Amino acid sequence: MQETNKINGTRYLETETGRWLVHDINRPAPPVITPGTLSIQKQAGNAPSDAVVLFDGTDLSGWTTEKGGPAKWIVQNGYMRVVKKAGNIKTKQSFGSCQLHIEFATPSRTTGTSQERGNSGVFLMSTYEVQVLDSYENRTYPDGQCAALYGRAVPLVNACKKTGQWQSYDIIFHRPIFKNNKVVRKATFTVFHNGVLVQDHVILQGGTDWIDEHTISNYSPHADKLPLMLQDHDNPVRYRNIWIRELKD
Repeated sequence: MQETNKINGTRYLETETGRWLVHDINRPAPPVITPGTLSIQKQAGNAPSDAVVLFDGTDLSGWTTEKGGPAKWIVQNGYMRVVKKAGNIKTKQSFGSCQLHIEFATPSRTTGTSQERGNSGVFLMSTYEVQVLDSYENRTYPDGQCAALYGRAVPLVNACKKTGQWQSYDIIFHRPIFKNNKVVRKATFTVFHNGVLVQDHVILQGGTDWIDEHTISNYSPHADKLPLMLQDHDNPVRYRNIWIRELKD
């Protein structure tokens, strides 16, 4: 995938299916599949022995607001839930390249459409977003649907479970490397959604921050390790069983 910039600053993506605007609702959506059965519906699983457990269902002692204050999300029944206007939360620990496991559930009650339905996000290094969205029978721009690298890479398939059900991401992330304030190695993502490969060692071409309707951010130099961040997008998305394994660069 090659990105080109127009004079007006609007970004286009050259893909095997043609040239598309970022966040283009007319871009072909990935095929919908039914994922296999995973044992995550009733209870969370156990982390590997060498993993750092970021949330075990009991408290948010390992998390803060973006400004460093106590995290204000609700913890109940073994999960944490986004609280409207409480803001994004991030881990106290910082990480670079890693293997991340995280389970999430969008609200059981269906409200809204497109980006207004079960919207949240998992931000590696507080910067690079794997989109969380209720994409079960919910049309939106494909580079913003569930399991997209937001604004950058459409998932290979739509492996979403029904609204309100527990789902999982398993993410292999290798951080970008910067020298002299320039990116010399871009980040890569491999993502399994509900056990299905949806991002296959994708080279992240730039940042995933939203700038305007059809524009997203470029790479910006940052530290080698930064916190994991979860997004408050005014939707009561739930999270549980979050663990991480640090990887060598």
